[in-house]
Amino acid sequence: MNSVIEKEKKLNLALTKLKNLNLKNPDIKKNIEDLDIQKNQLEIEKQELEEKYKSLEHDYNDLSKKLHDFQNKEKIEQKKQIEFSEKIDELNQETDTLLNEIDKWQT
Repeated sequence: MNSVIEKEKKLNLALTKLKNLNLKNPDIKKNIEDLDIQKNQLEIEKQELEEKYKSLEHDYNDLSKKLHDFQNKEKIEQKKQIEFSEKIDELNQETDTLLNEIDKWQT
């Protein structure tokens, strides 16, 4: 992007110098016109690059947000799974306790 800006500055400087020259020479006039065409093309390319950059930046921000949301959901799911495992462990302990009580009553 900087190279485009630098080229544009150089072309503008060259155009300014050329405009101060004697324009009666057809070659100089042609060179000025060519430089002006190149400058316009560079400005178009610069604008296109800036639009692409903005689009990519927008896409990046959207994807970053989606990734963040996904990571949050994953953390929540992991927490739920841990809680579920803990509940199962508690139920297993209670079942063991009940089985022990039943064994005591049967003997």
